[in-house]
Amino acid sequence: MEKKIHIAMLIGALTKGGSERVLVNLADDLAEKGYSVTMVTQYRKENEYPLNSKVNRIISDITREETTKSRVVNFKRRFCKLRRIWKSEKPDVILSFIGKNNMMAILTSAGLKIPVAVSVRGEPTEEYYNGLLRFIARHLFAGASGVILQTRQCFSFFPEKVRRKAVILHNPIHPSFFRERYDGEREKTIVAVGRVDENKNHRMLIRAFARIADEFPEYRLIIYGDGESRGSLIGLAGELGLEDRILLPGSIDHVADAIYKATVFVLCSNTEGVPNTLIEAMLMGLTVIATDCPCGGPADLIQTGYNGILTPVGDEDKMKENLQFLLNNLQKSNEMGINATKTADIFKPEKVYGAWEEFLMSLSAGGSK
Repeated sequence: MEKKIHIAMLIGALTKGGSERVLVNLADDLAEKGYSVTMVTQYRKENEYPLNSKVNRIISDITREETTKSRVVNFKRRFCKLRRIWKSEKPDVILSFIGKNNMMAILTSAGLKIPVAVSVRGEPTEEYYNGLLRFIARHLFAGASGVILQTRQCFSFFPEKVRRKAVILHNPIHPSFFRERYDGEREKTIVAVGRVDENKNHRMLIRAFARIADEFPEYRLIIYGDGESRGSLIGLAGELGLEDRILLPGSIDHVADAIYKATVFVLCSNTEGVPNTLIEAMLMGLTVIATDCPCGGPADLIQTGYNGILTPVGDEDKMKENLQFLLNNLQKSNEMGINATKTADIFKPEKVYGAWEEFLMSLSAGGSK
């Protein structure tokens, strides 16, 4: 009987966000299949996704007593602590998510003969936001055993020596979003889900909705999620005189239930990878509008007029027009929602988890034990 390998996962924390949710879902699936899974995070924070009890959690940050006034000394101590974790845990493969974590995973495991898979979760030029980081990523990732990207556009960021090691793997989606499409009269709501920050550009959506609010007086806009922009957006709703119709209730535990009967789902980000929230909305058969943002995730999913609508990034006028069109053409909107469920079929758990499992096994030094 083939022995299950030990998989270590590295990320900053498990706070509520798309990438964190993907990793937690993946850890849950692998642990339930009998794999040994160790989740290494730099921090433990409040409002985290719950982790499967079978997954071992290790904090890699240095303690308060170990912290000095020297950033160089602190970095060296963090580096050495993470390397000690790899030596102690002896995983068969390391899977790292997001930004500098990917660099740390490669560097701290150097010489330990542990394969490392790094996952770039968004637009590479955003994740590696200055010239130095971009130079390091383009060349250091050649030392990884595998590179996981989100879209076809992402490949162009890397040189050929990295592209040869790169694959596209879809995001694991929580089972709660796999359900029969709601076929009754829909709630008169337009919904958005995700972190409430400048990149998500909910301000543009709010202003676009405000311009059609009088034309569609029964409709409300509800934005689920927390973030630094939430307070200012609540203030904007008040300034527009729509505080009763533009709601920002914060993060909630059962998003699928909250948006299941909505009329329209909107993703209005400036940049994204392959957004989980968009996939989840399409899986449930919601009619979607999404910005055609880099690194091309929405464009990979949506064919405008067939299973949703792509709209230019930051274009308030076009967002207003698209909302008007869908609310004035509910039958056409419904057809798009039906087609969205067909498009999202590739995200069924057995397909997605199987692909991740197969990829990690192919890299693992212990895969043939």
